[in-house]
Amino acid sequence: MAITNGRNLAELASLINSDGKISAEAFSAELTASIDPTLYDSASDVPFEDAVKGTQVFVPSEGLLIKLTDSDWYSIDGSTGAAAAAAWAFQGTVSGYSSGGRVPGVSFINEIEKFSFASDGNATDVGDMVDAKEAQAGQSSAVSGYNSGGSLYGTGGIVSIEKFPFAADGNGTDVGDLVDDNRDGVAGQSSTVSGYTSGRGYYDKRIDKFPFATDGNAAVVGDLTVKTITRMAGQSSVENGYNTGRYGPIANANIIDKFPFAVDANATDVGDLTANRIGVAGQSSDVSGYTSGGFFFPPDSWKNIIDKFAFASDGNATDVGDLTANKNNVTGQSSVDYGYTTGGYIPSMINVIDKFPFAADGNATDVGDLTKVKALAAGQQV
Repeated sequence: MAITNGRNLAELASLINSDGKISAEAFSAELTASIDPTLYDSASDVPFEDAVKGTQVFVPSEGLLIKLTDSDWYSIDGSTGAAAAAAWAFQGTVSGYSSGGRVPGVSFINEIEKFSFASDGNATDVGDMVDAKEAQAGQSSAVSGYNSGGSLYGTGGIVSIEKFPFAADGNGTDVGDLVDDNRDGVAGQSSTVSGYTSGRGYYDKRIDKFPFATDGNAAVVGDLTVKTITRMAGQSSVENGYNTGRYGPIANANIIDKFPFAVDANATDVGDLTANRIGVAGQSSDVSGYTSGGFFFPPDSWKNIIDKFAFASDGNATDVGDLTANKNNVTGQSSVDYGYTTGGYIPSMINVIDKFPFAADGNATDVGDLTKVKALAAGQQV
């Protein structure tokens, strides 16, 4: 018999013991409210065959936290048995984040804001990054959001890697550095164990990797297929990172690059977006990558297009819907069921949170507002 009681996935993850389990005592004493999962008396009570995608359950007697992300169950501690041996999925079930960015008056901000995936609504300010910055990359582990690179006002590109917690609202901390300076306009990707920062302003094509398990510096692990200019989008499947959008020279500005997570290696060109673009947002479902919004050239114009490309096979993207307005320098977040495109220019700055479905191709809807009108922020999710 199920015992229903709301709990937060990221908070549960923070309570895993050294043996890879969460004690019933920690569960009942520390976690008194929030959302998901459902409690079950034993693993045999869990509805493995009939559960809906996105379901999260916890079995206190066995210290087992499990989640259905597609057609498979996964345990957050990576154990086997009643659950499969994977601990993480890129898509969030709880919240999306927008960190940093530029606000009107060419001012940069350090605000970290959060909005709910469970219900439509406005974002709230939940913390501050160490530095006020724009055009940095965003990454997400199971327990933390990351900001890497970016630009400080008046000083150009920077190398810092910052981390902020998902389990409780709080500020970011500086936990490492990228390999070199001038890393603004970069894209972010996330594997199970590492964050990636790809590209660089002013014609570079490096791919940096840094660990999630321990704080530390990044290392160069490969190259994109061509030197980038700035402000492209990142996407993540289970096996690969993708980099889409603005490249140099202009003839290559619609490239879809793919690089593997399992081994350090260079990217390969696996397809094209529907048009050349800059200032795009990236989203990822469990089967597809999305590139939304952006500035198209030539001719110069803001667009509302949502492109989709498959993870299972290499190929070109298709136009599958529209954002609520033509917008540029936008930020992307991904839940299990929806892609989000937040902020940007239309051409004046906006604070709109757009949401579009993954299950069926379609247009986005306006579901809330950020706390400020802003552009060039980084996106994370849990």
